[in-house]
Amino acid sequence: MQQYFDYHYNGPAFDLFGTGHLISLAIVAAATAFLIWGWRNPGEEARRRVRLLIAGVALLNEISWHGWHLLNGAWSIQQHLPLHLCAISVWGSIYVLLTRSFRAYEILFFIGLAGAIQTMLTPDAGIYGLPHFRAIQTLFAHGLIVIAMVYMTTIEGYRPTWRSLWKTMLLCNVYLVVVTGINVLIGSNYVYTLRKPVTASLLDMMGPWPWYLLAGEFVALLMFALLYLPFAWSDWQVRTAGESR
Repeated sequence: MQQYFDYHYNGPAFDLFGTGHLISLAIVAAATAFLIWGWRNPGEEARRRVRLLIAGVALLNEISWHGWHLLNGAWSIQQHLPLHLCAISVWGSIYVLLTRSFRAYEILFFIGLAGAIQTMLTPDAGIYGLPHFRAIQTLFAHGLIVIAMVYMTTIEGYRPTWRSLWKTMLLCNVYLVVVTGINVLIGSNYVYTLRKPVTASLLDMMGPWPWYLLAGEFVALLMFALLYLPFAWSDWQVRTAGESR
């Protein structure tokens, strides 16, 4: 058991789309499917408990990640500040669940789901394969982002707007400038603005630096548009129904 918490892990690396990875994806898919189609008309107390449960588990998971690095003497400001978009999404999801802030939700819906889904498909687990703590924690953290945003949308009734999409794009670009300055200042690589991650990711298909940053703009816009598509389709159906009366 100890080997699955070792920092200097010598076991098999993460098996992309292997059995453990596919099971993890299936669990998140099942949870989101239940939220979309299975849980009907929950009461306020039930919703409050579920919000606290998801937020509490996400918080404990994030604390365990920082604690594991601290115990192994591996925590550093270059790698572990909450400046990656998915780290921001974890803490932001907790905030949204606890406060039910729409202003935070409309941004996190896009950056949280787009980043978490991509990371679930190509986890940045480094040398750590399942069932190592680091691999489980990575999948768990990003799965909870997806579950939190789906919960707020399907159970709490929140939804982004077309303006939310463009607001998110603007804020992301401002943030890239800010975080690049931080990266240069402290020698980090948050949001991978200075180089690609060492593990396989969508960025590998976008060319060398700095071109992958430009390509990432179009990919982000496409992903955001796909996430907004169900709402656009719903709005179109409502308009069409209204015009036909």
